[in-house]
Order: sequence, then structure tokens, then C-alpha cells
Amino acid sequence: MKIVTKDFHISSKSRNQMIDITSQVDSAVEQSGIKNGDAIVYCPHTTAAITINENADPSVPHDILLTLSELIPQHQPGYRHSEGNSDAHCKSSLVGCSEQVLIKDGRLNLGTWQGIFFCEFDGPRSRTFFVQVRGE
Repeated sequence: MKIVTKDFHISSKSRNQMIDITSQVDSAVEQSGIKNGDAIVYCPHTTAAITINENADPSVPHDILLTLSELIPQHQPGYRHSEGNSDAHCKSSLVGCSEQVLIKDGRLNLGTWQGIFFCEFDGPRSRTFFVQVRGE
């Protein structure tokens, strides 16, 4: 089994943002030369996340961020974390720090409407994410 890991740098422009990183992940798969296996996309930040959802209609990421902001407001009485970003930590835990995508014939095996997103919940910031491609 071959394993290739690549790191990427990304900058968010707003406090809450979903950035489509599908093309970066796809390029990591292509550069790895792996034809069948999987790709793991991992975010090492406690106030950001990785998710897979629709990337064809920009209203979908908007609606996801709107729902998360309503469920977990930025200013909630009772938050104790002194940095003022408790909501971002909660959103990150809820969405999750990684996603795994199968690779078939050298391509990400995503659904027709699916894309991979880096989710920023405490921006704007400069961030890093990792793609590990495994297989043969």
C-alpha cells in the first residue's frame, strides 16, 4: 500500500465560511498516482471543520451556515471560554475534523452534487488542512 500526504494552506475571508476544497483534494489524488484506495481530508484546528455536501448551488453552504449560527449563536449567555469563540469550538465538534472519500480509477468517488468543504467558524484566518491518499 502506498501512502502520500500533502498539506494545503487556505485563507478565510469571514467569521463563518464554507470554502470548496474539492479541486485541491482532487489534485492531491491525481499527483499521488494512486488509482484505488481512499483520501482522508483532515483539519488540525479546533475552530474549523471538514464536511461533504452539495457544491453546485451556493445557497446550500449559506443555509448550512445559517442553521449552525441559529443552533449555536456566537454570543450565548453562559459561555465560559475567555477567547470569545466558544461557538466556533462547538460548531467544529458538531461538523467534525475530517472526511474520508473513496478513490476509484484515480478519481474521487463523490456523488454528482457533492463537494468537499473547509468550514471556517472563527475567521478570517490563515489555515492548514491535510490530505492523505492511501491505496494502490
